[in-house]
Amino acid sequence: MSIEDSINTFGEKQVPIELKVEYKRVNTFLSDFCKNISRNYTFIKTKNPLPVGTLFLFRIVAPGIDEPLNIRGFVKKVVTVESATDGESAGMDIQFEYEEQAERESLMRRVHALIDESLGYRLGEKIRMYIEERNA
Repeated sequence: MSIEDSINTFGEKQVPIELKVEYKRVNTFLSDFCKNISRNYTFIKTKNPLPVGTLFLFRIVAPGIDEPLNIRGFVKKVVTVESATDGESAGMDIQFEYEEQAERESLMRRVHALIDESLGYRLGEKIRMYIEERNA
């Protein structure tokens, strides 16, 4: 399913749910970025997950980023309270999606610049290699 193909029950295109995610510390943002965003998904723990196909627009704000990072996504998988296990919490998998590869590349350049600025080029290079290895 792609965002463009997502139609609501009235036969109209869905309007995404906007979710502002504000980080107070660069390190927290970079940790989340390396674990989730760079891999094109995230998991939101909730006892009330939204239906598969629900659209999101994440507006990510972090120190060192002049304008919010805007990332679109949709609910790909739902884990209900009843189906949750010890290894899997109730919630929803959000799959990120980009209209064009250039959009994702622009996001990655902005984050890489933040990494270099915040942590230095040598450590930034190691983090970029880590991200590439995880995404291979």
